[in-house]
This record gives sequence, structure tokens and C-alpha cells, in this order.
Amino acid sequence: MRIYIKDKPLRIKQPENIGKQEEYDVVLEADDLLINEKLFKGKLLILNANNAVIKSILFILHNKKLKLLESVTIETENYTDSVEYIKSKFKIIKAAGGVVYGDGKLLMIHRLGKWDLPKGKIEGKESVEMGAKREVEEECNVKVRLKDKVCTTWHTYTKGEKSILKKTVWFQMECLDDSKMAPQFEEGITEVKWMTKKEVDVAMYNTFESIKHVYKKFRKKKQLSSQSI
Repeated sequence: MRIYIKDKPLRIKQPENIGKQEEYDVVLEADDLLINEKLFKGKLLILNANNAVIKSILFILHNKKLKLLESVTIETENYTDSVEYIKSKFKIIKAAGGVVYGDGKLLMIHRLGKWDLPKGKIEGKESVEMGAKREVEEECNVKVRLKDKVCTTWHTYTKGEKSILKKTVWFQMECLDDSKMAPQFEEGITEVKWMTKKEVDVAMYNTFESIKHVYKKFRKKKQLSSQSI
């Protein structure tokens, strides 16, 4: 599982999925971790993490400025228990969104100062597929056809005094009609734009890490060439 906390990826892995420790910049044993944010830099690996350590990690990620940190990976033998423990610390909201692709271009939106992909919360009893299609059509004023699932992302944010964990399921989509394409201003969207690969590459410098992850998964799934979206 990968959760983005203040745009920093927190990965939870079982020992057999850790890979080579040489790939990390800092490796710590959970018993040696003295809850010091100065240790949070580069690619950080924390071994043998229990729930008490995870609680401290969540606090640091949410409350400290970690400019030198790239990512945190937690190794735990009790994977399911660790994931459920993390989920228990948040209110979980389900959402869905779309990677709209056509004629070698990608549809992106500009919201709150960053480039993003259209997405939103699931309403009532609608399925993630229905919610994804509705949100894309509402936010961009286009008509789309749902295709394959791309991936699922998790990210946290704070709303008032509540800590939210949003689960977003992403789908590839085909645009059927963009003749009336326009941003949904009431959702904070200021621009909707079809982007070439070069434009997307530039936009990736001003987007969220979770969106970079979705784009990477999309390209891998599509097996696109280096010159295509």
C-alpha cells in the first residue's frame, strides 16, 4: 500500500517485498528510531515497524516540515494489521477519477494552483465506475466512455479537525465529445486543457506526487513510446 501524506509517499511492505537495502538513502531499525524528524531524509526505510512506531511516523509526516524527505517505506511482517491500523486513524472517503486520452493528448485540469486530473467523491450508492464518469463529465463538461482501470491511490488531508484518507480509483477514458469543454469553476477549476507529451512533462513539475504516480501507471499500462502520452 502507498499513501501520500502532504505529498510524501508512505509505503507499507512485507519483508519479501522490500528489495535491496542499498536502494535506500537511510535505513533504520524501528527499535533505534527516536522519533526525530532529522532522520527523515531521502529514501527512508524503517525495518520491523510496529503500530507504535507507525503512529509516530504518521505524526511526523503530518506535523513536520520535511524538505529533504523523498519517501518513507515501512517494513512490517503484520502487513494487514498495519494497514488496518493506519486506516483506523482517518475518516475514509471514496472517490474516482479519469485519465482521458485521445489523439496522442491527455486531458488535464488546473485547480488550486496545480495541474491535476479530474476526480471527485462517490455519491450515494453509485459505483466507482459511475462516479468516475460523472465527475470527469461534470468537471470538464465533456462526454466520455469508461475503459480499463488504471490504478488506485490513497492520500490524506485535513478538513477542520478531521483527518481524511481519500481512496481514489482511476480509470482510462475515451472522450466522445469535447465541443462544450469548460472548467467547473465552482469546484475551483480554472482551466481544462488537452496536453501533448511535452506539455504534460512540464505540467508534472507543478502537480501532486499521486498524479505523477497515476500518469506513470497509465503510460505503463498503455505501453506507450517515449514520444507518446
